Amino acid sequence: MQPSTFSQTLTCAHDAWSPGIGDPHVMGWVTVAVYTACALAALHLSIRNPFHGPGAWRERVFWGGVCALMACLALNKQLDLQTLVTAIGRCHAKINGWYNERQVVQRGFIRALALSALLLALGTAWFLRASLRRNILAVLGLALVLGFVVIRAVGFHDVDHLISTEVMSIRVNWILELSGLVLILLSALPRIRRA
Repeated sequence: MQPSTFSQTLTCAHDAWSPGIGDPHVMGWVTVAVYTACALAALHLSIRNPFHGPGAWRERVFWGGVCALMACLALNKQLDLQTLVTAIGRCHAKINGWYNERQVVQRGFIRALALSALLLALGTAWFLRASLRRNILAVLGLALVLGFVVIRAVGFHDVDHLISTEVMSIRVNWILELSGLVLILLSALPRIRRA
């Protein structure tokens, strides 16, 4: 990207996005609290390792990674940084004249995100192979959270409409996002109590 195009893109993105609270509703703050609880539980398990035997060091690394990811996602939940990334991409496409063909880039980006999430989940399962049985809920929860992140990154109007629909006054995106977080907590909290 040339310097003039880069500055134009940033100016355009700044006009389309401004820092602020991304989800000021009660459920937005509840979700931030659950992300934070996951991060703190994972931090506790990575520091005060109650694991013994083969693969114990791998569990520390895994829970340290979960802590870092959950903390970043908690921060992003309210800063709405994915909207900034989308605005930068949209502005770049408009300035460089390929906005009408952006679906090709979107599909490639989505495939790359989905493949990365799948590879991360499979790599994590392999990494924890000696202790996968006792961490399976956390790995599944992580896969669900990453899947939700991919869905949100898609940004297609049909997908946004689908996940913003309500079932008995509960939005589908709350169910999708919180289910993975609950699985991570269900894996972590009993161990913290035992430790």
